[in-house]
Amino acid sequence: MTIIPLEGTATARGTYMQLSRGDKLVLGLMASYALLAAILLTATGAEQAFAFSPYIIVWPFVFLVLFPFIYCMLVLLRIVHRLPSLRGRKMALRRALSRRYMQPFATGLLIMTGMVLFQGAFTSIKSALPIWWGDFPYDVAQADIDQAIHMGADPWRYLMTIESSERLRWIIEWNYSQGWFVFCYGVLFLVAISARASAIRTRYFVTYMVAWVVIGNIFAGIFLSAGPAFYGSVTGDAARFGDQLAFLSQGDIGQHSARYLQIYLWEMYDSGTAGFGSGISAFPSMHVALVMLNALFLMEIDRRLGAVALGYVAFVLASSVYLAWHYALDGYAAVVLTILLYLAVKMASGQVKAAT
Repeated sequence: MTIIPLEGTATARGTYMQLSRGDKLVLGLMASYALLAAILLTATGAEQAFAFSPYIIVWPFVFLVLFPFIYCMLVLLRIVHRLPSLRGRKMALRRALSRRYMQPFATGLLIMTGMVLFQGAFTSIKSALPIWWGDFPYDVAQADIDQAIHMGADPWRYLMTIESSERLRWIIEWNYSQGWFVFCYGVLFLVAISARASAIRTRYFVTYMVAWVVIGNIFAGIFLSAGPAFYGSVTGDAARFGDQLAFLSQGDIGQHSARYLQIYLWEMYDSGTAGFGSGISAFPSMHVALVMLNALFLMEIDRRLGAVALGYVAFVLASSVYLAWHYALDGYAAVVLTILLYLAVKMASGQVKAAT
């Protein structure tokens, strides 16, 4: 499978850490966003929402140790599997270690290091949203709209007509927390370090960051809501989603279950502290936005692969409703906004390329 060149990029020369203009742009945007977040939280007295430190601990291990190790092992296994002769394996290994491949690998790791600041800044702002608002004013309106566009019933009730077994719930929960993470951040890592992805790296990362900020900060802040899992706590109406939450509380509530994570988030919010993944905002859904973003870029590479990714978008959207994380409206809005942002960045990058 060949990645279709979409943008011109400078050929890497010199040291492994030589940065292209696109790399510098991406790193500059990450640093600027982190600085802006720090200034904004400090100026508004929301310092308790700072959430950089958990990412400084967790993110480097994931993106600078675990993912590179897995990637290198897969490259070695591919060489051993495809080339039976020792001479062929040595040549392939020498090629894999050449500047052509190691330069984007090294600069990609630097970009992933920058993600520590970016994700910390995003979580900090997300955790500060309820502090700035003082409450979650839009849950009733969003839940009512959700009900109206789904023929007078909250959409989770339709999903519960499917076999609501604990085994099915476990599969959905595993995918929503772990499978989703591997897909979204695995693609992010591969785009960052792969020589074959150099043509789309800048546009992918810019779109990725714009989506987080516009969808996950700006729209989330304007239409702040907590979601079905916390509907009773923020509206006083515990009955509306009570049956759904009772089902999600049945059986083993492990550390990756929806109810465990929802309790964790509410405890963080209730105590006024911030941590890894903290912050409550339902509209729009970043879970859906990120898989939609990947689906759009995969469509550029291979339409069949993109079609599979679109199917995964639908599954994640339905899962977000099934697990009481989101109203269906959150997912619909995320899909529309992601498409618009993707097209806007693509158009802007085309104009920049034409101007240069």
